[in-house]
Amino acid sequence: MSDPVWIVGGYQSDFARNIARAGLEVSDLVGEVAQRTLESAGVEPGEVGVIHLANAFGQVYTGQGHLGAMPATMLPDLWGVPATRHEGACASGSLAVLAAMADLEAGRYDCALVLGVEIEKNVPGDLGSRYMEGAAWLGHEGTDTAYMWPHMFSRIADEYERRHGLDPRHLWAIAELNTRNAKANPNAQTRAWAHPAEAFTDDAAANPVVEGRLHKADCGPLTDGGAGVVLVSDRFLRARGGPGSVRSSRILGWGHRTVGLPLDEKLRRSEGSPLMFPHVAQAIGDAFARAGVPGVDGVDLVETHDCFTSSEYMAIDHLGITPPGESWRAIESGELEIGGRIPVNPSGGLLGGGHPVGATGVRMLVDCHKQVTGTAEGYQVADARRAAMLNIGGSTTTTVSLVVGRDD
Repeated sequence: MSDPVWIVGGYQSDFARNIARAGLEVSDLVGEVAQRTLESAGVEPGEVGVIHLANAFGQVYTGQGHLGAMPATMLPDLWGVPATRHEGACASGSLAVLAAMADLEAGRYDCALVLGVEIEKNVPGDLGSRYMEGAAWLGHEGTDTAYMWPHMFSRIADEYERRHGLDPRHLWAIAELNTRNAKANPNAQTRAWAHPAEAFTDDAAANPVVEGRLHKADCGPLTDGGAGVVLVSDRFLRARGGPGSVRSSRILGWGHRTVGLPLDEKLRRSEGSPLMFPHVAQAIGDAFARAGVPGVDGVDLVETHDCFTSSEYMAIDHLGITPPGESWRAIESGELEIGGRIPVNPSGGLLGGGHPVGATGVRMLVDCHKQVTGTAEGYQVADARRAAMLNIGGSTTTTVSLVVGRDD
């Protein structure tokens, strides 16, 4: 990639916090994340040229729209800075990142503030689940199910079983690993949750069925939270003394693919293909190629989209960690553990860390930045120099992959 884009700071809110119970609103969350992100980067509001804010369901959950204007509402020093809100279901955060990168690469601006926020715990869980149905083709799929997204990702697991075979114990091993990793992450939603061993088995009381073949352990939690990064151009960084002058990382490569909404059509098109979702592998391949990375073994860790265990199971072979249909091999071998061949979701991912939908892609980028700058503390991967992330929206309808690294 030409025209380097640098990350000079990032922030994640506490994903265990319930915003409404704390007496706060989405405006408070936006203000917190914007202020703390700028502080982490050592950037003044007056240096920000453009703002990109990601939010998927804010107007449904809270009634508040026009969230692109909220940073200037809460931080008066951002008054007049151009801002845009981005929505792409669970990939909203990555779309905001890509838009900010394009602004910097085009030379329009030299400093971009990228924020992702979501509030999901201000309503009962079953209502929250219904609010998210619009990320599928509403009225055309999942019409006969109580919970749209557990249903959709159960169908993905069913299709894996039909094509390759699938042992549910491998899915529960993903859940166990990610929630275990989350215990070392001070911002993870589940860090203090108790998880008895039975919670990752077919025990009907400890791990009840939610929808189809997916159990409670297979499903990510509803989450309140936000994350932010400051992205800057090479010009901006050189004016401050170059990469060595701040704790920075660089976005080395990106990939972005969008396909139609219906899951049935995705599965029909991939019938007979080695991979279930070829467009996901293409987005990853684009990111690796632009980064000059020969494959997944050219990175030191991956933060991937595990809204359900089946989405991470899919990611393993689409990333190339195993051949198609053999994701179970990486799970059984321990390769995905911190200290293994390719640690996956050392932060705890979405299952352990939490999934505030509009913030997830930005949070992944924050964690990749932390890892390659050696600031991930309790869940640090030793000597990490390159990190990849995979963020999906809907049933892999929108897919974004990024590679982050340091040049020293």
